[in-house]
Amino acid sequence: MAPSKPIATAAGTLRHRLTTTLRLRGGGEGPSRWTTPGHQDRPNGYFLNRTPPPPGQSRKWEDWELPCYITSFLTIVILGVGLNAKPDLTIETWAHQKALERLQAQGIVGSGSGSDESE
Repeated sequence: MAPSKPIATAAGTLRHRLTTTLRLRGGGEGPSRWTTPGHQDRPNGYFLNRTPPPPGQSRKWEDWELPCYITSFLTIVILGVGLNAKPDLTIETWAHQKALERLQAQGIVGSGSGSDESE
């Protein structure tokens, strides 16, 4: 039973380290390493620690919100229109057009109507 002694020692060391870590990270009383004196110790459960307004009242917008929302909306609109209107510059499209030009020069393909007029 000699191997059980090192395992018990390692388990005790690990348990000691974990309990001290939990104590320092909010598991016990006393100062926390994530807060400073004069600030709220624990979150109150609200987004950005802001209490909601009383019933019947709406939240007052901050001065940065309206320009940010307008700029974001206009960016989405400009990108949506601009990316849909961009020309098709892929190598496949260019090669297809060149192949059609060569076939028309050889007289194999008609004027590009897509239907077979010889039948």
